[in-house]
Amino acid sequence: MKPSRLSSYAPPRRRQLQISERRILLMVGDTVAILIAVLLSLAIWVTVDPRDLGLPFILSHSYWFPILAALWLLIAHANDFYNLRVSSRIDTSLIRLVQVTLQVLVIYLVIFFFSPRAALPRLFILYYAGLSFVLIALWRVWRPFLIGWTDVRRRALVIGAGWAARTMIETLREEAPTDYEIVGVMVEPTDTLPPDLPPALVVGTAGDLLPTARAENVSEIILAHGRELSGQMFQAIMDCYEQGLSIVPMPLLYEQITGRVPIEHVGQRYWTVMLPIEGGSIFDPYPLVKRAMDILLALIGLAVLALLLPLIAVGMRLDSPGPIFFRQTRVGRGGRTFQMIKLRSMVPDAERESGPQWASAHDPRVTRLGRILRRTRLDELPQLFNVLRGEMSLIGPRPERPEFVEELSATIPFYRTRHVVKPGITGWAQVRYHYGSSPEDALIKLQYDLYYIRHQSLALDVLIILRTIGKMASFQGT
Repeated sequence: MKPSRLSSYAPPRRRQLQISERRILLMVGDTVAILIAVLLSLAIWVTVDPRDLGLPFILSHSYWFPILAALWLLIAHANDFYNLRVSSRIDTSLIRLVQVTLQVLVIYLVIFFFSPRAALPRLFILYYAGLSFVLIALWRVWRPFLIGWTDVRRRALVIGAGWAARTMIETLREEAPTDYEIVGVMVEPTDTLPPDLPPALVVGTAGDLLPTARAENVSEIILAHGRELSGQMFQAIMDCYEQGLSIVPMPLLYEQITGRVPIEHVGQRYWTVMLPIEGGSIFDPYPLVKRAMDILLALIGLAVLALLLPLIAVGMRLDSPGPIFFRQTRVGRGGRTFQMIKLRSMVPDAERESGPQWASAHDPRVTRLGRILRRTRLDELPQLFNVLRGEMSLIGPRPERPEFVEELSATIPFYRTRHVVKPGITGWAQVRYHYGSSPEDALIKLQYDLYYIRHQSLALDVLIILRTIGKMASFQGT
């Protein structure tokens, strides 16, 4: 390719934010709005209070700035407020904003109720709730006009025309319509174009890559080619890279957008990139802190179970005579099996004649009380004994039955990878996906499980716990 062609490439005139940068910008804007809301609420409090408290009073209550900002960000993440599909639409953003504001208000009122009299302000939180809602709503509505380049979609070219390319195009259109714009698809001369790929999307081959990127003001090249790239295509991609374009593999972008690892699209070429193959560091405090958190919360949860157990036992006896607890063999870390304990939610001997089978959302074997226990996830509380014994953790992939592990391992690539960590009572898949009752659902849940394994941290664990509590409170359990 001629040097004059390379030097004639003009970089984008306007800054095109990456997905992570857009999310950070949203969080920064929300945080600034929260801090302004706190300041204005304290000022209103000072103004309406006849004691004329003044600036010293505001300074003495400055601790509300970090407390309410941190609480907001936690609840906002728990409600998926920074999900691309939510943030891209004003109507869904405002609905979610109402939910977050009400939850923050409820948490404050609960703490206020159990606190000593005069320990916490009463009207201040009402001022704050109203102001924070208005300010964040204005920020979400007007941000494209406040900062011009936030409304510019990342223009991208896709390399490839197979399943990976089609999946990536569909995902971007569904999950990030305001963040990405697919300019076209680049193919190799030997590629066979599938019938469901619109011909208009195919804009050229390797020799057209850089001129097209220049003409269309492209900022990103998405590698979604199922085979090895030809030397010409590889060189064309390197030419674009030299000109400042981002080069991103399809699996990594898919994971960033959806919170799932596209395991069925990874194949052996990308498995070392997508799977957590590094060993744990002896200097990493996360395993120790997580185990301490498991033990502490398990003891608290078992105390709650002890209080509820008499009522549950009476209801279970009246509804469906049989044992209170239910034990079942599950596969844990390293493929070792253990006996998982649950409160019985089905009729006794539910699989005596049918053998092991997938449970369903409206399973006729589930008792009336069992449906309540499942929707509130109270049937999972006895697994806290498994947590204390070290067989499970609070957070992790749900343990599966050996019969299903064998079946799924034969059909789903890398299914056994989920056994790298301890199974959990709840997990990323449980708070992001609906009830699973088929091998197809197991594949999608595996994508979420692998995302958790790759990104596990205390922050992600806290987020999962918050979302789990929200699902329990709203009766969205399985």
